[in-house]
Amino acid sequence: MPLATLSDVLQPALHKGYAVAGLVTLGWEDMRAFVHAAEAEDCPVILQAGPSCRAHTPLPVLGAMFRNLAETASVPVVAHLDHGYTFDDCKLALDSGFTSLMFDGSRKPFAQNVEETARIAEMAHKAGISCEGEIGFVGYDGGEQSNGTDPAEAAEFARLTGVDAMAISVGNVHLQQDQSGGLDEARIAEIDAATEVPLVIHGGSGVPAEQRRRLAQGTSICKYNIGTELRMAFGGALRDAVAADPDRFDRVQILSEVEAPLVEAARAVLRNIKG
Repeated sequence: MPLATLSDVLQPALHKGYAVAGLVTLGWEDMRAFVHAAEAEDCPVILQAGPSCRAHTPLPVLGAMFRNLAETASVPVVAHLDHGYTFDDCKLALDSGFTSLMFDGSRKPFAQNVEETARIAEMAHKAGISCEGEIGFVGYDGGEQSNGTDPAEAAEFARLTGVDAMAISVGNVHLQQDQSGGLDEARIAEIDAATEVPLVIHGGSGVPAEQRRRLAQGTSICKYNIGTELRMAFGGALRDAVAADPDRFDRVQILSEVEAPLVEAARAVLRNIKG
C-alpha cells in the first residue's frame, strides 16, 4: 500500500487507546525487518530516519527505500524524518517522499521553536503530509540533561504551531540501555489535560514495557520512539552470526541470519503497545 502519513496512523491510535511504534532505522536490513514485524503483528509502523542514519545514507535514497517497502507491505508504513534540525533538512525530506517531518527546535528559546515549527508544519500540511514538533528537551543517558516539558507551554506550543504530534520531556532520555527509568505520570496527566494533540515519547527504550502499554491505553501518548533497544538486538544477533563461523566474509550471508532475531525483538515492541 502507499506510504501513510503520521496523522493517518496516530489519529486512530488516539481515539482507540493504543500507540504506534516509531522504529529508528539505520539501514535496509533493519527497516525491512521492522516492516515484516509489523505485518506479523498486523499493525502500522513508523520507519524513522534520524541524524546518524542520514549521515550514512542520503535522504533521497532513504525515501526510495521506505516507499519500496511500503508499496509491498500489507500494513500502513510511515516514512518519518526524526530530529530534523533545520528547514532545509525538512524540505529535503519532503522532496524525497517522506510523509512525516519531525522538526526538533527543543534546544531553542520557546518563541523561536514555535515560529520555526509552525513554518515547517505549514509546509508539511500544504504538501498533504504530517509534522511532529518537540517542546521541552529530551536529554541523553550519560550526556545532555533533560529540560522537562511545562504543561502550559505545551498547550501554547500545540495551539500556535498546528503540529500533528508533540514530543514531550517527562523523564524519558535517549540512548538508555535498560528499562530502569520511568515516566513522570503526574506531568503527563497535566499535559494531557491541557492539550488534544497526540503525544510522543522519544527515548522509549528506557521506559518499562508495562508503563508503555498502560500509558498507551490510558493517555494521549500515541507514539513511542524505539531505537537503542532494537540496535542492541541487532548487534547481539550480528555478533552471534559472526562468531558462529569466523571464516565467513560475505556480509549478505552473515546479515541474513540477523533478520529473524530482529523481527522477533521488533514484534515484542509492537505487540506491547498496539492495543
